[in-house]
Amino acid sequence: MGATVALLHTSPVLTPTFGALAASMLPGARVFHMVDESLIKNTIRAGRLEKSTIRRVARHVESAAEAGADLVLVTCSSIGPAVNVARMLFDFPVLRIDEPMAQRAVETGSRIGVLATLVTTLEPTVALVRDTAAAAGRPVEVTPLLCEGAFEAVIAGDTATHDRMVLEGLSRLAAQVDVVVLAQASMARVAASAECAVPVLSSPALAMERVAEEIAALAARR
Repeated sequence: MGATVALLHTSPVLTPTFGALAASMLPGARVFHMVDESLIKNTIRAGRLEKSTIRRVARHVESAAEAGADLVLVTCSSIGPAVNVARMLFDFPVLRIDEPMAQRAVETGSRIGVLATLVTTLEPTVALVRDTAAAAGRPVEVTPLLCEGAFEAVIAGDTATHDRMVLEGLSRLAAQVDVVVLAQASMARVAASAECAVPVLSSPALAMERVAEEIAALAARR
């Protein structure tokens, strides 16, 4: 019998993307989605990840386990730091979507660009890249870029403006770095249409590769 995977999202628009990835990359796994938009909305309103939100993320992870999950993937980078707390509370894998991407970026180059449409996502992603580089003993220079107004455009339903702003930011950033990291999973589809001279990394597929590795490790221990 395959593993059961819970995907914790802060936006319903991500469920089709991750559903398709799960179908192709996690054969035999049972997957269910948990969506709580208030987690990201409260974080944006506060301008930071609050302790109350961290506690709620931990409760969602606990609820996923009670529903039968063998592991949980948190797909929102803005609440990613809450994963570190959850890992101290539970004995099953709790995965952070952007960790595999940060590791790949550090392996790829020493000048790393981080592109985001939310400051609440930009800051933790930059911190993660720097922490990942330090743990690997690799000196890096991180260049952040915020696409101001892009998030507001997509929330208003203007995806064309969002995509144009992200592509413009990506073009500017790519000229300065060895590799670009897209801080939000929702940006992955935009990257697919970009033409850049440097690698552009997005988190969904890399994170699902890590999920597949964890499933294999769980199976080996059983």
